[in-house]
Amino acid sequence: MKILIILPNWLGDAIMTTPAIELLAQKYPHARFTFVGSYVAIEALKHHPLCERAIVDETKKASSRFLATYKLAKELGVFNLAITFRNQLHSSLLLYFTGTVLTIARRSWHSRFLLSHTPKIETNQHLVIQYAKLAMVNVDDFNEKSIPPLKLYIEPKQFAQPTLGINAGATYGSAKRWYPERFAEVAAQYANRYEIVIFGGPNEVEMAAEIEENLKKLGVTNYTNLAGQTTIEELCANIGGCSLFITNDSGPMHVAAAYQVPTIAIFGPTRHKETSQWANEKSKIVRHEMDCSPCMKRECPLKHHECMKSITASEVIEAVEDLKA
Repeated sequence: MKILIILPNWLGDAIMTTPAIELLAQKYPHARFTFVGSYVAIEALKHHPLCERAIVDETKKASSRFLATYKLAKELGVFNLAITFRNQLHSSLLLYFTGTVLTIARRSWHSRFLLSHTPKIETNQHLVIQYAKLAMVNVDDFNEKSIPPLKLYIEPKQFAQPTLGINAGATYGSAKRWYPERFAEVAAQYANRYEIVIFGGPNEVEMAAEIEENLKKLGVTNYTNLAGQTTIEELCANIGGCSLFITNDSGPMHVAAAYQVPTIAIFGPTRHKETSQWANEKSKIVRHEMDCSPCMKRECPLKHHECMKSITASEVIEAVEDLKA
């Protein structure tokens, strides 16, 4: 059973497809997956034991994306089933051009004309549920209660000491980011109980350096700054080995959920009911209800950022204590 899966671009969204992928693996025990997606999505999910091929989609870089999509589809060939978790014209075209008969995508103007199964899925539910319903569209007895937790097949790192992970970044935009000095204040509170690891991507090195400077001012020395220094595989392994994780709504937040790491997630402008940690009983959300939220903007459109600015370090520390109780 050859199954083509087009993954979402964002790391967190890609990880939120993993329960749907596990459901497909259960439904088709002899499945062989081909994953197509962004570099970060492929690096995180290519380790699945049923993954036969993992291809980074670079059609966007081509002078003619339409032609590049056609060529990629012909290179991939025909599948028994093909599904895209992207709601995007070129992903529908990619499935269509493979010549696969059973093709699945969320309903849109393009998928309805190009693909065989295009369910209308309500967006006012967790994204994991949306992805699972999409994958199980042709399964009559599908039950939401059967959706498994997130799953990554990268071995977690074994730290010598209990470790607190700090992730102040959020690739989507500044509106989702809490403040480096407040992350440092929380980390300092637990420096006598945990080794501290600061995480961040290549574009978050400066932010991580601010946390580091604030930790120094608070007299904390037992930290390691890994921002910009890890591959996606190393990022997942390191987060998976943490004893506690404090993060914004971000891809690393979902990595932590995949490893069931106790997590405090700080939410501002995004829909926490749709993108919070899935099936991690050891997680808590810190957020403030605002008239203007969730705005879903990359930057605060009102320029005050109160959804994040009003969250104090003491609130996050209190959430940690509640989680540990």
